[in-house]
Amino acid sequence: MILGNIHSYESMGTVDGPGIRFVVFLQGCPLRCKFCHNPDTWNIGEKKIQESAEDTLKKIKRYKNYFGKKGGVTVTGGEPLVQSEYVLELFKLCKEEGIHTALDTSGYIFNERVKEVLKYTDLVLLDIKALDREIHRELTSVEMDNSIKFLEYLKEIGKPTWIRHVVVPGITDNNELLEKTAQFISKFENVEMVEILPYHTLGVFKYKELGMAYPLEGVEDLSYERKLEIVELFKRYNLSVH
Repeated sequence: MILGNIHSYESMGTVDGPGIRFVVFLQGCPLRCKFCHNPDTWNIGEKKIQESAEDTLKKIKRYKNYFGKKGGVTVTGGEPLVQSEYVLELFKLCKEEGIHTALDTSGYIFNERVKEVLKYTDLVLLDIKALDREIHRELTSVEMDNSIKFLEYLKEIGKPTWIRHVVVPGITDNNELLEKTAQFISKFENVEMVEILPYHTLGVFKYKELGMAYPLEGVEDLSYERKLEIVELFKRYNLSVH
């Protein structure tokens, strides 16, 4: 039996896909994003819950009347595709129940098993960290190649996709880089929406609780005014922006 290492659940999520979502936060992530607000999900062994996909589905079904046909289930992390076999089993069960499935991923893990998961995925929420190789490596500690291949495959199979992009002052808040990102994304017909996510410091307390140094100490939150400017920049490339 395949067991999932789970960090937590959110039963009434409203920011991880369309409608009301039952959100499953999985444990484990190979990235070390400097702006991550969930460092407590990095180590796969530090799970708070371990259970089968069948048991997770039982929890999900309790809320089916709330999320109905307009909402569904979102699996996130951490990086959920670290546990692709569990996600595959859970999404298969969800589709049998007529439940909409969304996968929130960096696209860093891309292999044949992941392609199988995508067959049972209705929507992909793909995090684009940075389109500059050096910035991506410095920001995440990993290379960007697989994430780009992942996006190209999503286009190939026509998978509905929302792009998520965190804008960090002094790092990715760069007009030239933002223009490059918007132009690149505009080439993908399967991208339904872009979410501009302003960098914030709400997760700093977790680093202190874990006894970890916060990598972006001193970087201030992206201002609301600057976020609006970036949204307008992306809209110039005929992208639907949230």
